[in-house]
Amino acid sequence: MHRRRRTALLLSAAIVAAPLLTACGSDAHPGAAAVVGGQRITVAQLETRVNEVRDAQRAAVADDAQYAQAITKTGTLTRDTLHGMVLDRVLHRAAEDAGVTVTRKEIQTMRAGLEQQAGGSKGLETAWLQQYGVAPERLDDNLRLQLEAQKLAAALGTETSQPAFWEALSKASKELDVDLNPRYGSWDVEKSSRVDAKTPWVREVTASGTQQTA
Repeated sequence: MHRRRRTALLLSAAIVAAPLLTACGSDAHPGAAAVVGGQRITVAQLETRVNEVRDAQRAAVADDAQYAQAITKTGTLTRDTLHGMVLDRVLHRAAEDAGVTVTRKEIQTMRAGLEQQAGGSKGLETAWLQQYGVAPERLDDNLRLQLEAQKLAAALGTETSQPAFWEALSKASKELDVDLNPRYGSWDVEKSSRVDAKTPWVREVTASGTQQTA
């Protein structure tokens, strides 16, 4: 008897960062880490998000040595977090363009299924923190992102690994005119649509916790 595996798409900021960082950027928005659709993501907002992860990592370990190890494993956290914040807005715009919405009930249903696989709410929060650098208070936001990706792909009649999905994100990136502070790199619209990139945005997380590149 085959047991159907539940899967969730994880749009991990850590996966986003590496191929998109270059020496480009603009100094036109002092105090901003990025500008997306004319709206600023301030350096203070970025630092708050990074501190949420660091505080959660510190609370999850027993001693300083384990905390130091956690920091080492997430050494690019600031850069990765910013790319995740930008991606959130790009994907949301692409979903809006396609008439896709996500309800609170859908998020709760997805979370309940994942909690069952992870052995409870705490287990899920710990897994997302350790594997993907998502703070517990941002877990529902991350699940909304996954659902938007799934529903956007369905609305386009494609899958998240196919060119049509990435073309929709590329279109949204152009509409939003993403501009990163050069301290954090630049947003490469064209690379965001490449499904053959070495570090694509989308990962599949199976019930057993095994990660597979989509």
